[in-house]
Amino acid sequence: MGKGLRIEDDYMKKLFEEGRQRIRLNYYPPCPQPELAIGINPHSDGGGLTIILQLNEMDGLQIRKNEMWVPVKPLPGAFIINIGNFLEIVTNGTYPSIEHRATINSMKERFSIATFYSPDTNRDMGPASSLITPENPALFKRISVTDYYKRYFSRELQGKSYLDVLRIKNEDESG
Repeated sequence: MGKGLRIEDDYMKKLFEEGRQRIRLNYYPPCPQPELAIGINPHSDGGGLTIILQLNEMDGLQIRKNEMWVPVKPLPGAFIINIGNFLEIVTNGTYPSIEHRATINSMKERFSIATFYSPDTNRDMGPASSLITPENPALFKRISVTDYYKRYFSRELQGKSYLDVLRIKNEDESG
């Protein structure tokens, strides 16, 4: 990604080389009234990349596209790659994070494995300086990765709302 965006050499590598990888196993049991339950609230992941394997090819993962929820059709043995908030910030919005949710099925359980790849917590984050120009100003504030995660995890899962906290307001928008 860094090369494709012409970000300075080793910038992405330094951000992620001492980063963390977490794994979460998800089990969504069948629910006779799925309209009354939700598997996971709408949110965007806080880290860099999320890799998901839907184990039993059961529908349930949905992404928000054009203000509508679109099901992600499970393909046997295929991985789903989600861009997280961290990469949206570092790429200054070039790669937007994906808002998604998980729904429940009335008849069949759903299993998935998600692995989250996150940056080094001893670093600062913000748009890569090589992407900032007078024509393309920074869209997000700089913040330490540690503070970012403390604030991210202290909030409810609410779409992409935490990105709005870090977004630099354009003077034209404030009036």
